[in-house]
Amino acid sequence: MAETKSNRVVRRGRIFPEIQWSEERKAQWEAESKAFRQCCEVIFKRVQPELIKTNYNWYIAVEPESGDYFIDKNDMVATKMALEKHPHRKLHLFRINETGVCGTI
Repeated sequence: MAETKSNRVVRRGRIFPEIQWSEERKAQWEAESKAFRQCCEVIFKRVQPELIKTNYNWYIAVEPESGDYFIDKNDMVATKMALEKHPHRKLHLFRINETGVCGTI
């Protein structure tokens, strides 16, 4: 029996090698993300004490430009409610508890 030789080429590396961020661009993105979270956190810290009494471990989606927030037991429902009112804006999701963290690491 004759053995067949595989013509498969193994490709290693990035999926999109043409998309490469510089260190400056990465640092800028991280700074923008941190600033956005801090803006949202101001609103969250303001309403957290009253909501923690009645809605413990629920989710809150915050839109910082308008100051609106949306709460629900389900994270996807809270996000959906926020996106219906503000479809093209960034949101931040918190959990209504002592830390505001949604999950565990």
